[in-house]
Amino acid sequence: MSNEKKRSWAEPYKIKMVEPVKMTTPEERQKAIREAGYNTFLLRSEDVYIDLLTDSGTSAMSDRQWAGMMLGDEAYAGSRNFYHLEDAVREYYGYKHIVPTHQGRAAEHIISQLMIEEGDFVPGNMYFTTTKLHQELAGGTFVDVIIDEAHDPESEHPFKADIDLSKLENLIKEKGADKIPYVSIATTVNMAGGQPISLGNLKEVRKLTQKYNIPIVHDMTRVAENAYFIKQREPGYENKSIKEIVKEICSLTDSATMSSKKDALVNIGGFLALNDDELFDKARNMVVIYEGLHTYGGMAGRDMEALAIGISESVDYDHIRARVGQVQYLGEKLLEMGIPIVKPIGSHGIFLNAKKILPQLSQDQLPAQSLSAALYLDSGVRAMERGVVSAGRNPDTGEHNYPKLELVRLTIPRRVYTQAHMDVVAESVEAVYNNAKEIKGLKFVYEPEYLRFFQSRFEVL
Repeated sequence: MSNEKKRSWAEPYKIKMVEPVKMTTPEERQKAIREAGYNTFLLRSEDVYIDLLTDSGTSAMSDRQWAGMMLGDEAYAGSRNFYHLEDAVREYYGYKHIVPTHQGRAAEHIISQLMIEEGDFVPGNMYFTTTKLHQELAGGTFVDVIIDEAHDPESEHPFKADIDLSKLENLIKEKGADKIPYVSIATTVNMAGGQPISLGNLKEVRKLTQKYNIPIVHDMTRVAENAYFIKQREPGYENKSIKEIVKEICSLTDSATMSSKKDALVNIGGFLALNDDELFDKARNMVVIYEGLHTYGGMAGRDMEALAIGISESVDYDHIRARVGQVQYLGEKLLEMGIPIVKPIGSHGIFLNAKKILPQLSQDQLPAQSLSAALYLDSGVRAMERGVVSAGRNPDTGEHNYPKLELVRLTIPRRVYTQAHMDVVAESVEAVYNNAKEIKGLKFVYEPEYLRFFQSRFEVL
């Protein structure tokens, strides 16, 4: 066994431009969070020191991407940037057709409206908020068929996004294959803590769905991060490139929705990718109604160019190793401090176990929402709730949905923060954890009909 000391590593880029941030006082933060109704989504960004709300659209673009922005062809029809983007999707992901959209949820809307009928059931490896809502608005019911380990924050299962094949086949037999429009597969499942699916499991899912002639729709928002975990953890893939693994993942699915604001390193944009010619024709017609012409959807030419370049950068091994490595760095520091987090450490953020940190609060007292507000008050670090507030209400009873996981997500933007920022975050989490007994619960004072976590307001109990 080698006794060689573990070497430090640094980000594989140089910083060319900086954006100053405002340092706030405790009194200023108290005023800001109160005015925001204790909802971190309603804070003004200028009042935030380290912004870990989301990795969606918050990454730093490269010099190549900024140069590509200057090559934007803003023609209404037939922009050359669309064809560059189409070529990139075919090369790196392997899908035949692309329909550009302004972001991922627009692609979710289109595929849901085209494929789901009233009374259908859509199985998937844990829900995601916007995906589930679009499926419901189209008349479907989401059914979670992820493995049980995904709902256990202490489980060290290396692929907690895997599908439970028995759950899936039992659903198909119970409801009938004709009532299952597709299986919804997410790579690196967000709500489980950024956990990956294995290629071995996906191949078995593919066999099962082919048996019943059911297509697979892939939420590929963080597919490159999933590929990194496969390379690290799945036997037989250690010598494969990220690009090769990504393409193999995509080859096992029929269609894909993409929020390009994550893996692909752009501030806006998305697309729907398809292999079926007839479905593509319908989607291309539908995008004209809701987004824009089929050669730009909801995107400017310059943004399509930046996206085409970002796709190629997303599968660079040095980039993805450092991206996931920064998340690992923060997670390991928190574990050393004894902070309860979702294990194993995921791809795009650290998920604090709010149930364990705040055992004095029931889920009705919204512990994850309370914890995210307390973290902001301590240091100006903005995180977000992923628990009962995000889970919404049962449409039939009006009661809260109570997920097993009650989490606060510390989401790391790509190529934005240094390891020193991660140290500050860790120290703030530790300070809040040490004073957790003093944290009080919250109650709703305003709640919108859909996706309530974005705009709800709360008061301290």
